[in-house]
Amino acid sequence: MAKKKQDHSNTIALNKRAKFDYSLEKRFEAGLVLEGWEVKSIRSNKAQLTDSYVLLRDGEAWLLGSYIMPLKSISTHTPADPTRTRKLLLHEREIAEIFQAVQSKGNSCVTTAMYWKGSHVKCEVALGKGKKTVDKRATTKERDWERQKRRLISNYNR
Repeated sequence: MAKKKQDHSNTIALNKRAKFDYSLEKRFEAGLVLEGWEVKSIRSNKAQLTDSYVLLRDGEAWLLGSYIMPLKSISTHTPADPTRTRKLLLHEREIAEIFQAVQSKGNSCVTTAMYWKGSHVKCEVALGKGKKTVDKRATTKERDWERQKRRLISNYNR
């Protein structure tokens, strides 16, 4: 018997707002410390990364602002906190690099994606510099122009 390939993507959640609000520079892959009910919720696509960011404290990285909705079928003897602070698993040198970058003015560390890597949940963390309103408008114009170019080319090729 041949094994069937699954067509679904490994991506669990994306933070599209981060790409719009920040010019992202360097990216890191971090593991997440999760509880059992959180993994079950993530498997049923109940996770959000909107407005999530990374806090560095005592030489450790923590994920704040992420939301994992608890399933109704989880055990009732443990209270489920959907917005709890979750620990990120990064190498010491990566934490030092992020800490040094965040100390400079205008830089911050945000989460951009959550995805499966094998049986583990990974989180993509990026260093970003906040965009001003003018930069956001320029990004929007550029994106619209790229979309218009694709339309013109596809109409021309017909």
